[in-house]
Amino acid sequence: MAHSPFRVEPGKKVDLPKWPTDDTGPFKDKSQAKDEIKKHVNRLIELQELLYASASHSVLIVLQAMDTGGKDGAISHVFSGVNPQGCNVTSFKAPSHDELAHDYLWRYHQACPKRGMMEIFNRSHYESVLVERVHEIVTEDVWSQRFEQINAFERTLIAENTLILKFFLHISKQEQKRRLEARLDDKTKRWKFSPADLAERKYWDEYTKAFEDALRYCSTEEAPWYVVPSDHKWFRNWVLSATIVKAMEKLDLKYPQPAEGLDKIKIR
Repeated sequence: MAHSPFRVEPGKKVDLPKWPTDDTGPFKDKSQAKDEIKKHVNRLIELQELLYASASHSVLIVLQAMDTGGKDGAISHVFSGVNPQGCNVTSFKAPSHDELAHDYLWRYHQACPKRGMMEIFNRSHYESVLVERVHEIVTEDVWSQRFEQINAFERTLIAENTLILKFFLHISKQEQKRRLEARLDDKTKRWKFSPADLAERKYWDEYTKAFEDALRYCSTEEAPWYVVPSDHKWFRNWVLSATIVKAMEKLDLKYPQPAEGLDKIKIR
């Protein structure tokens, strides 16, 4: 299968301003993609049931983005039909006192999916080379070592039959401005707005550089990063759903063998 045009090739230098944020692929508009997205979402429901039934693999989906990048929206749309019994979402906030007492990967490992489960990380272990770097919570000699530590962590999960898919939801600074303004204008969305978002926006260039390094050094053959054009929410959903479905189909999941003699049972 040919590699996705959104996939970051391992070791390749990433220049995010050159990656389009408003791409619409083969579609002219949302209406043209509607049926394709629905098909992928329905297929994802089938694959998640197979994953849960077989209990032979697990799936870890990592979502990272600038503020307002669309992580929540992607989760609610792409995974709208999956069985919540076999899917979990973990959103990582500032670490607790107990979490700070452990190594920086500890809390993420606790949330990794067991076999049969799909786990979605809304933010992830990559915060350790993003926000901690940008805000100088750790020094360069600390965060610069973490790329290989993260790769080793992911290799461990992969060796235990975890499929890892990592998505950077790529929006333009102008689109972020529009979305922030929309939150202010809509009283039903004002609860989503935080003055901290404006403070973080001032670090746009620093975050861009941090994301570029994370994508470059941590996109591997086994756990690739995908840069998803996300100015158009519907196209973001198409890329995510299509990529996840293709990757899960390659697992060749099977239902467990039923017990012998079931065809002879008569229920009265």
